[in-house]
Amino acid sequence: MAPPPLPRVLVPHPHVRVDAQILSGSPHVVGSRVPVRRLWAWHRGGTTIETLFRRYPNLGQAKILDALSFAYDNMDLIQADLEREQVLFEQQGKSDPNARPPNQLALPFSGGAPAEKPARRRR
Repeated sequence: MAPPPLPRVLVPHPHVRVDAQILSGSPHVVGSRVPVRRLWAWHRGGTTIETLFRRYPNLGQAKILDALSFAYDNMDLIQADLEREQVLFEQQGKSDPNARPPNQLALPFSGGAPAEKPARRRR
């Protein structure tokens, strides 16, 4: 079952893209596969901006701040994206309340079968 379409972007931002081929159209930070909803969820949950900078050093401060600004400017879109993610999580793990949480990368955002988990690299 394909996820419902998201509302359209009201205010575009230079460091955020919406591409149907990447994360099924979820807004993400340019040059990465980090969804804006993830940064927003961390921030709304009380994570400081400085912690986000340390957690995502490859993004850089400008991209993180722009992604959060995008979330504030496009709140309906981000809220719909979070709700869509929650529905997909529930569909993946609703049968057993003690089951391990589903891997975010394995959620079927493209409407197809969940992607296989990449093999672990040995050290």
